[in-house]
This record gives sequence, C-alpha cells and structure tokens, in this order.
Amino acid sequence: MSGHSKWSTIKRKKAKADAERGKLFTKLIREITTAARQGGGDEEANPRLRAAVMAAKAANMPLANIERAIKKGTGELPGATYVQKTYEGYGPGGVAVMVETLTDNPNRTTSDVRHIFTKYGGNLGETGCVSWMFENKGLIVVNRQDCSEDRLLELVLEAGAEDMTTESDAYEIVCDPGQLPKIKEVLDSQQIPILSSEVTYLAKTPVRVEGKTAEQVVKMMEALEDLDDVQHVYSNFDMDLKELEG
Repeated sequence: MSGHSKWSTIKRKKAKADAERGKLFTKLIREITTAARQGGGDEEANPRLRAAVMAAKAANMPLANIERAIKKGTGELPGATYVQKTYEGYGPGGVAVMVETLTDNPNRTTSDVRHIFTKYGGNLGETGCVSWMFENKGLIVVNRQDCSEDRLLELVLEAGAEDMTTESDAYEIVCDPGQLPKIKEVLDSQQIPILSSEVTYLAKTPVRVEGKTAEQVVKMMEALEDLDDVQHVYSNFDMDLKELEG
C-alpha cells in the first residue's frame, strides 16, 4: 500500500530523544493549548484535544505539563494565542511538502518557512496546491521486538485498522483517525508498547528520490522541523534508507 510516511521512518531512525525532548514538548504544549482553546478542555468531547494528549503521554510528558497546557487553552491560566496556518509547496525533485504551524507571529513564520524552501531549491505554492496528494490518517508504530507480525495484524484488523506494513525495526499501522483511540486501547489491553500514535497526513502516491536529491530533501525536512513554530511536516517522497547511511 502506498501512503506510508518515509519521513516518519527516517525521523525514528535518526531520533535523539533526550536532546529533542524539550523542543518536542514545546510543540505538543502548543497543540494542546490550541485544541483546548478551540474545542474546550473536555477530552471526551474534543477529539483534537484527545489526540494531542495521547501524543503527549506517548512522549512521556509529565501530567502536570499537560494539565497546565489545557488550562492555558481554556483561559484558566494566562497563555499565548497561536494562529494555525498550513504552508504548501514543492521541495527538491518536485516532492510535495505540507508544513503545519502554530505561531504567535505569522509574518515571522511565513518568512522562515519561505527561506528554507528557497535555500533547498524548493518553492512555496498556493493553498491547496499539494494537499490533494495526501490523506488524513491515524498512524500507530509498534517495535517489531514487542509483538509477532501475525498476532499484531490480527489484533489491529479486528479493531478497525486499514493496513499494516513492516519496516526494518517497526510495524506501521494505518487507520481512519476516528479508530485511533480504539486501536490504541486494544494494544494497551494486550500490553503491547506503542512507539508513537498520531493523526497524520500520508501520501497517496510517493515520489522516488535518490542521491543528492534525497539528501537535500531530508535536510530540508529537518530544517523545517527545527523551526519553533512548525508542528508537523509531511512529504510524499520515497527513498532507499541506505542513502542516509555512511
């Protein structure tokens, strides 16, 4: 099945959890605060907030931080107001790129995102120019060492998953976003650890990149992810992960 995120696989392989935890927590807190501001502080009645809290718990964020972020969103505590904006464009090799941001200074964010697109040989486009190439899906990642493929596949399909693929180090489970909590509950009940759980955008048709172009795509994605205002970066590129070795 097409539609799996090579970028999420690369990030997992290149992860520097301790060094990046502070930056990750900042992004998660912005998402929780914004979700609570827009839909209220009740997780059961606010799917976006529920997904954000699930992601924060998966990243081992302290419960006190989560509760404080929710209260900032509901106005019980003072906090910044963030504007949500998605940028779309093309990177090296013509790959499609979507960048989701939460910012308290949209002009700064637009300038920063545009600079990175230009630096790596890409260009920003109009709203809608590449979003049609992606599908909104739930994505759960499980370490291959924690469960057999046959058992996991049976469990997740019964719970409503659409597909599961096997990477070198992990299983990637794809589902409708609404099924994400149910599948996570099933895995939790079977004491199967979850590496990550998120609502994401997966490419309908991947674009293959190689050599220098592949290197530039990854560098561009990393540079975008490093911006404080950027929450998520999605792309439809596909590549041989051996390109990154050595």
